[in-house]
Amino acid sequence: MQTPPPAPDYGRYTTLHITRRGAQGHVLDIQMKALNGKLPTAGHDGHRELAAIWRDVADDDSVRCAVLRGDGAGFSGGGDLAMVQDMTQDDAVRRRIWKEARELVYQLINCDKPIVSAMHGPAVGAGLVAGLLADISIAARSAKIVDGHTRLGVAAGDHAAIVWPLLCGMAKAKYHLLLCEPLSGEEAERIGLVSLAVPDEELLPRAYAVADRLAAGAQTAIRWTKYALNNWLRQAGPTFDASLALEFMGFAGDEAREGVAALREKRPPRF
Repeated sequence: MQTPPPAPDYGRYTTLHITRRGAQGHVLDIQMKALNGKLPTAGHDGHRELAAIWRDVADDDSVRCAVLRGDGAGFSGGGDLAMVQDMTQDDAVRRRIWKEARELVYQLINCDKPIVSAMHGPAVGAGLVAGLLADISIAARSAKIVDGHTRLGVAAGDHAAIVWPLLCGMAKAKYHLLLCEPLSGEEAERIGLVSLAVPDEELLPRAYAVADRLAAGAQTAIRWTKYALNNWLRQAGPTFDASLALEFMGFAGDEAREGVAALREKRPPRF
């Protein structure tokens, strides 16, 4: 009998708190740490690790489902401003983070294990990428979902072009992505952007219950169903690649520098 490969070393992750749930540990609980004491933010390490974790989930034969959640006051607070400023000033940093952003999306899509997200409070940036690309996305009704790319002065790359029009339609996608208009969890469910919106106190219990059901189900059937459905997203790969390239071209421009300055100075940008 072939010996199964050893489980990945989850202890190497510094920005993610990773534990196992249940007697057999089939559900992997992934919590993005609130390193600033308030919200999880994606700095250089956090961005790299959020892209890398899904390959480990796929390679871990003991995992049947993963739950992604935030820490502190919200699900995710977007990119760390120091990292974003580095992207506006250093081409090598831009190229590295472009590669990570691409891997984050494709690793999520290609991970054969089902992923459940539990979003509370603000949900922005790289965390939102994973939250909306999860196979079952669950939001607290009071969650605040925002794609803020154009306010920062760059194109809405990341996950936006690959999944928003498919989930909520082109008209709603353009409205929220062009204007950076926020949505509550309740409104996100109404327009089809998330799978479920639940009362805040029910968020984690519902996410864990869904994950437990997936972990107890027919694994081959569930994984093959996910693979087939995600071919809709793979077909949009060229659209996603173009949007991501345009986003990262924007980080080299004047609008992105003004966007970062406006955030630092807590004022509206002057484009």
